[in-house]
Amino acid sequence: MTDTFHGAWPALITPATADGEVNCAVLRDLVEYLIGKGIGGLYVCGSTGEGLQLSVEERVQVTDTVLAQVRGRVPIIVHAGATATRHACALAVHAQKVGAAGFGSVLPSVGGGLESTYAHYRAIAAAAPNLPFFPYLFGGQTDAVSLMTELRRRIPNAGGAKYTGPSMFELKRLVDLGSTESGKGWTIFSGMDEQCIYAAMSGAPANIGSTLNPMPGAYREIRRRCESGDVAGANDLQLRVNRVTALLLDAGFPGALRESMRILGFDCGEPRLPLLPLAAEKRAVLRSELASVGFAELAAM
Repeated sequence: MTDTFHGAWPALITPATADGEVNCAVLRDLVEYLIGKGIGGLYVCGSTGEGLQLSVEERVQVTDTVLAQVRGRVPIIVHAGATATRHACALAVHAQKVGAAGFGSVLPSVGGGLESTYAHYRAIAAAAPNLPFFPYLFGGQTDAVSLMTELRRRIPNAGGAKYTGPSMFELKRLVDLGSTESGKGWTIFSGMDEQCIYAAMSGAPANIGSTLNPMPGAYREIRRRCESGDVAGANDLQLRVNRVTALLLDAGFPGALRESMRILGFDCGEPRLPLLPLAAEKRAVLRSELASVGFAELAAM
């Protein structure tokens, strides 16, 4: 699996029209742009893509649009997670039917403890048994290593996880689970953009993240430098992209990320409630601050 799941993967934004509908025209243009930047693959309808704010029908629309535009040039992982297990199962079935390379799901938002989590994940994974299943883990929510050890035992198509947490010790332990059983694919995607280099040094073969939408080439280069032994150069570039990330976070990340895409010529509209847009009076300030930290150069890589 690591041959397929490698490199820098944007957690794809879902562009919106002025009326709040999925903007398929901009979505297709964005996909084409990102492929041209040498990405490893695309993660569709995750938290950056506002999957949980979209209807099941809209998520199917996004997945179909992306796969039609990609035409097999890069692998696609579809985030199928939903509050209702049956909705997640339906999205998993669709992902397998249309040719995704894998699918994932956030932890259940409600439940009765670990056994309910196992049951929720087992049902979703079983809905698409021919695809690898990647739980989407936020560090600190649960004991990720214990959870994934048990899921690996219970779910035949468990393929790894997307780990979005600050602990590189925990991430390394998740990576090492893949060495405990020969012949079974296992990929741990790092989800902390701010620590891409450190996750790569810990053995994560791929990273999925929000700021890879405006700066995919910079993250591709971080990984290239790290894998070629230029760790100092990779770390220098990591610190540069982190300055951009800090500005987006300080301004209000969902709206600020979309403003960064407008700078690049992609009007992705506004985020869906309860996520908030960037206030109009903050836009010029953010653009000036991004210019001051070299955003244009990083985006051009």
